[in-house]
Amino acid sequence: MKLGRAVLVILTAVGAVGCQARDFSFWSRPPIRVGLLHSQTGFLAETEQSMIDAEIMALEEINAAGGLLGGRRVEWTIADGESEGVVFAREARRLIKDQQVRAIFGCYTSFSRKDTRPAVEDADGLLFYPAAYEGLEESPNVVYMGAAPNQQIIPTLKWAYDHLKVQSFFLVGVDSIYSHGLNAIVKDLIRSVSARVVGEEYLGFGGAGLDGVVAAIRKAQPDVVVSSLTGPVNATFHQRMRAAGSSSAECPIISYTLDEELIQKLAPAEVAGDYLTASYLQVIDTPENRAFVERFQARFGRDRVTSDLIETAYNSVRLWARTVQEAETDDPRSVRTLLGRQSLNAPEGIISIDGATQHAWRPSFIGRVRPDRTVEIVWSSQTSIRPEPFPSSRTRADWNRILDQLYKRWGNRWLSPDQPARFPERPRQSSAPAFSALKSTAGGDARPDRRFPPASKTPAKSR
Repeated sequence: MKLGRAVLVILTAVGAVGCQARDFSFWSRPPIRVGLLHSQTGFLAETEQSMIDAEIMALEEINAAGGLLGGRRVEWTIADGESEGVVFAREARRLIKDQQVRAIFGCYTSFSRKDTRPAVEDADGLLFYPAAYEGLEESPNVVYMGAAPNQQIIPTLKWAYDHLKVQSFFLVGVDSIYSHGLNAIVKDLIRSVSARVVGEEYLGFGGAGLDGVVAAIRKAQPDVVVSSLTGPVNATFHQRMRAAGSSSAECPIISYTLDEELIQKLAPAEVAGDYLTASYLQVIDTPENRAFVERFQARFGRDRVTSDLIETAYNSVRLWARTVQEAETDDPRSVRTLLGRQSLNAPEGIISIDGATQHAWRPSFIGRVRPDRTVEIVWSSQTSIRPEPFPSSRTRADWNRILDQLYKRWGNRWLSPDQPARFPERPRQSSAPAFSALKSTAGGDARPDRRFPPASKTPAKSR
């Protein structure tokens, strides 16, 4: 009995020493550094904080699982883009040069990505961009994790034409490269099906001129409004439309930027009956998504909802980590060469990186907002869609010519010069410290036969 007790004590002591040795190795080996480049101040701070939260959660999970490359922890620093493209570019240079980060996860608006891209290319760095966008771009130094036009814009319009019997569209967006590029694609598609654009208006991010736009929509009486509004004006637009007496039964809004987070900030009457389109929705009923939502709410609060931006930001970190492990190095060039071989069993389904374009294969979902502000899936692609950043309705040279004309028209900027130099502050502090280090599993087993939840069997109301 005494001998057995002695052996147990020895084994316990050896195990403790082993754990301490592993812990010492984890903290003594040089860390891998990454940058989170988002707005923490300015008008985009509230939206971009959610992406920071998701990226931090993924990094914590990676470290909790023992780090990368045989036990190296991942450290991160958060840089504030201040909701201004030039600041994003400056901070990207600082992260790569001074902080020696091996990858940057960041940007939200297209103007901030456009300004940041040359800084990343000049340093031969790697930027993971999480937002659905207008397409019309490729770069070997950018991984486009958000939906391309053929994964979001085009399927949604075709669905509206076929199922809502829409014949007239009114386009409203922000006066920047995102909405103008997106609406050029939208107009090509609408013309191809012999439908009509009965109005096209652009607002500043601050919402100047909003009442006039609402009045123009009421006068035009379109079947639907297609919205690409971004930032605080997005919620205000829904409020003003409904306050003006335009109901979703008469004129639903199909939004490319509405998500579950924004829905919670609106009254039910201001958003019920409107449509959103995304590559991920919180209501996707799969074990992987239920586990993801549970982890996110356990980390950030039971009242939080997930969204396409949140899930894509999280997937960006996971996919990078998976590639680092396969490359057996954190060198951005080596990681880049292997990205086209990666796939991930994500909460939305199987995603992968297209080697030809460095865009992600993503599914497509259309959701309708219920009166209780939950979302009902009314259509899904069922599988991931191959990305096509340059729609075939025009040549790549034609698309580049359009972008160049807009850039020059705005005085070598990617948004209208009428935008104010500074927007109202909406600061929000990060919920986790910079250079924190805790743990994850960086990846998951791909299952090609994964199925998406079926679309609602309730037919959409014909118009």
